[in-house]
Amino acid sequence: MSNNKMRIKKGDTIRVISGKSKGATGSVMRAIPESRKIVAEKVAVAKKAQRPTRDNPQGGIISLEMPIPVATVQLVCPKCNQPTRVAMHVKDDKKVRQCKKCGKDID
Repeated sequence: MSNNKMRIKKGDTIRVISGKSKGATGSVMRAIPESRKIVAEKVAVAKKAQRPTRDNPQGGIISLEMPIPVATVQLVCPKCNQPTRVAMHVKDDKKVRQCKKCGKDID
């Protein structure tokens, strides 16, 4: 995929619309444009066996948020609190994201 532009950024609130975590809502902790994935808190949590290390001498099983494709999530508009698609338009020589449902600017 040549176009790595994503309309979801770090700090956005998202809702998962398909897959194992469907219906889950969380805040984006990290965006990975190269692979078009995001990591969101409390979404797509996997259990992982952790070996004892100097930082974690106990080791054990830890919960880890896994990356999910950006196509399976929708941005939750901060104004209307609805999952929505995102439109881009230019305002004062800056690109601004806009909610498709209420028409308000997100950034």
